[in-house]
Amino acid sequence: MVNALFGRLLMVLLAGLSLSACSPIGLVDALTPRETYRTVGTIAYGASERQRLDVYLPLPQGAVSTSAMPVVVFFYGGSWQNGDRADYRFVGEALASRGFMVIVPDYRTYPEVTFPTFVDDAALAVRWARRHAGEYGADPEHLFLMGHSAGAQIVALLATDATYLRANGLRQCDIAGVIGLAGPYDFLPLHSAVLGRIFPASVRLASQPIHFVTGEEPSMFLGVGDTDTVVDPGNTERFAEQLRSHGSEVQVHHYPVGHAMMIGAVSVPLRGVAPVLDDIVTYLNASTEHASADRCRS
Repeated sequence: MVNALFGRLLMVLLAGLSLSACSPIGLVDALTPRETYRTVGTIAYGASERQRLDVYLPLPQGAVSTSAMPVVVFFYGGSWQNGDRADYRFVGEALASRGFMVIVPDYRTYPEVTFPTFVDDAALAVRWARRHAGEYGADPEHLFLMGHSAGAQIVALLATDATYLRANGLRQCDIAGVIGLAGPYDFLPLHSAVLGRIFPASVRLASQPIHFVTGEEPSMFLGVGDTDTVVDPGNTERFAEQLRSHGSEVQVHHYPVGHAMMIGAVSVPLRGVAPVLDDIVTYLNASTEHASADRCRS
């Protein structure tokens, strides 16, 4: 009977996740543990009400570690039009419970702003992470960016177009790695009037991460759902090929899931759907182990 109830619950969760990549996921939140991490919430990284972030931290386990934990800054999706960091507690829990400091920022979206302002906000949040991670026992030299959907486009652009980080006193080599899930990296031409307003014609080409690849990018983990009907999986394949052609390090991981489940699968109740979280953690640990704090000076 328990298995049958869980099966029905899983089906409800899957159905809810398939409706929208970024709607509030009440059942997922209800089933996400609260005892596996601690939080520091509503920290300002800028003057706007939308420039706020939450920090998720591991709870001490046994002997105190002598090494500082890596940092992951996660940007959610929402078609650059909506989203709320409170809906992504399950991402914070997933990675904090595995030993990482996790930062989940809000950022301004359309119609309040258009491209590239939301990328500017993201860069500002990354600057905050770089400056303040050490205050929470984390290592800013091991700073990773992660995003889903529109958030993946944002982190990919931060990693490829150096102007955003440079404007905040950072360099591409300050980023230890990038995790993009179900990302639009090469999505022109646009087929939506709303997207046409979000990405004005005068700056539209500058929104495509694929156009800025030079070989100076940090390593990347790109996850793609093979049944994604929201963002064409070809975005990932074309972006990865461009990265490889310039000698950049990139991993592409395919999963038998759709768009929303690419991020939903990291949550406690849905981890059995696909090994997204385990693969991300493997990438983070390997990248941390092999990354050099002197990479900006090499």
